[in-house]
Amino acid sequence: MPTNLGKRAGGRIDARLLLIQLRTFIALFMLTAVFSILSPNFFTIGNLVIMSKHVAINAILALGMTFVVISGGIDLSVGAVVGFSGMIAGGLIYEGLILDIFGVTIYFSVPVVIFISLSLGVLIGLINGLLITRFKVAPFIATLGTMYVARGFALLRSSGKTFPNLIGNPALGNTGFPLLGAGNFLGIPFLIWIMIALSLLSAYTARKTPLGRHIYAVGGNENASRLSGIHVNRVKIIVYMFSGFTAAIVGLVVSSQLVASHPATGESFEMNAIAAAVLGGTSLSGGKGGIGGSIIGAFVIGVLGDGLVMLGVSSFWQIVIKGLVIITAVVADQLQSDLQRKASFKLWATK
Repeated sequence: MPTNLGKRAGGRIDARLLLIQLRTFIALFMLTAVFSILSPNFFTIGNLVIMSKHVAINAILALGMTFVVISGGIDLSVGAVVGFSGMIAGGLIYEGLILDIFGVTIYFSVPVVIFISLSLGVLIGLINGLLITRFKVAPFIATLGTMYVARGFALLRSSGKTFPNLIGNPALGNTGFPLLGAGNFLGIPFLIWIMIALSLLSAYTARKTPLGRHIYAVGGNENASRLSGIHVNRVKIIVYMFSGFTAAIVGLVVSSQLVASHPATGESFEMNAIAAAVLGGTSLSGGKGGIGGSIIGAFVIGVLGDGLVMLGVSSFWQIVIKGLVIITAVVADQLQSDLQRKASFKLWATK
């Protein structure tokens, strides 16, 4: 029947659908080709290493955002969580946990610092989930509010200042934090291994587990999912907690790479995550998308950003271009939905 539909429609709908579905690969190929021609240093080893780290950061954020968007939500707080988690880790390493009431300062080992920062990221995700499910706050408003709260606490943590030189002190047992961002295993940066591990875990969850099927079902039709016995609220809370977790990981990695924490870290990161997910085919209406597509979308965002920097494009124009990319991705998603709806109608009409 799809073949008959293609013939009946003159092949136009199938061709357009194919082009739209492959838009991320086409965009990545075109960007790579253009930047390779315009900048001879684009394919150097040094630039590829730097670009791979930028891609990994966008990809990790996009993993959490993908599940949120598939479930029918949005998370605007991820950029602020990046800054907040980095400031928590930086403060614990630089000045420790100061307990004025007891007149003591506690310094934690780096693994404990990482655990605390990740836990707080998950907690913010939990708060987002509860606001949306228990208090019926729209996802856009709920996460917009927590974005401001998280960013405000990041600023309050140091009165807007930076925590510098986060190398720790051997006497205090809190050294080793820079290894998270600068270390490598088998010649591959830890950040890349983290991205690979989270991507495989996310892909397995989406494709092979009941939770993954429930996330798609909730995004596709929440009322039908509830009637079929799916714990809709639980599913939503889990995806927001995972989004907070991935944002906290990025916050730790960025602070580790810089060996410093700044409260403004992560600004506009949420836009990159949303753009990567939508470019990869995740529908903003929910119920449709995939982890692989979001990873490719992260490559597009990473290549675009690094390529523009190498060409000396103004940072102001970079913001404009990224905004246009997001708009284009949303328009393409809507066009794909319309074409699929028309194709389904024609298929039904031929029966």
